[in-house]
Amino acid sequence: MVNGKDSLDLMFQIAMEDASLSPDRTRKADHILFKNEISNGNTVKIGSKEYKNIRFFDNELTGHEADGKIGTGIFKGKAFKIDYDNHQFVVYDTMPDLEGYSSTPLFFNDGQFFIAADNIIDNQQQEVYFLLQSGYSGGILYSNEFADGKQLDQKLKVSGEKILKNSAGQSVITKQGILPFLKIDNIVLKDVSAGFFAGDLKTQKVSYFGADLLRRFNWIFDADRNRVYIQKSKYFNAPYYKII
Repeated sequence: MVNGKDSLDLMFQIAMEDASLSPDRTRKADHILFKNEISNGNTVKIGSKEYKNIRFFDNELTGHEADGKIGTGIFKGKAFKIDYDNHQFVVYDTMPDLEGYSSTPLFFNDGQFFIAADNIIDNQQQEVYFLLQSGYSGGILYSNEFADGKQLDQKLKVSGEKILKNSAGQSVITKQGILPFLKIDNIVLKDVSAGFFAGDLKTQKVSYFGADLLRRFNWIFDADRNRVYIQKSKYFNAPYYKII
């Protein structure tokens, strides 16, 4: 419930701090007042919890059937857990028991979370900083800089390809490859689904750690956003989602 009036279905988006409304929303949001597509000072109630001073942006695309998105700002100053095993968010005033969890540095920039992971490509280890991106349904999506610089078109086994062209005849080529190994701290994933772009048009500026990888772990974020703790979830060995 937003501002005590508007009942909305908001999708959680880990790659943003604020909230937003979709231009395709089906429910009314008459009590969120925008100026230049920004609305400040809103109150959001989720279950018995109420969060104040939430900023909404207007006209941002979101997931299917959702009226908008809400980000990590509702957990500001608190440790929180994304528990895929039990399909829950858990908020903590103090850090919980971390037995059975691995730890890795968390990099927080402009409301977004990044982690570093080692990519084994052509028997060589390459460190990549990944944006945690629940809005991308696949596994990995590499930045253009990394894909071109490491010649992924030649070094990864390509399992699928899609070609689109704009009115000028320029092509966007999406390729889906298989990364032999991805290592986060001491946890190794094998044969990871990894996408990248080729062709004339390339706009992917950062590498994504998508929803299909996020769900393979349970995540605990510390209150200072300096570290994240992970353990394998029940989905760790599930088949990878096929984009193409």
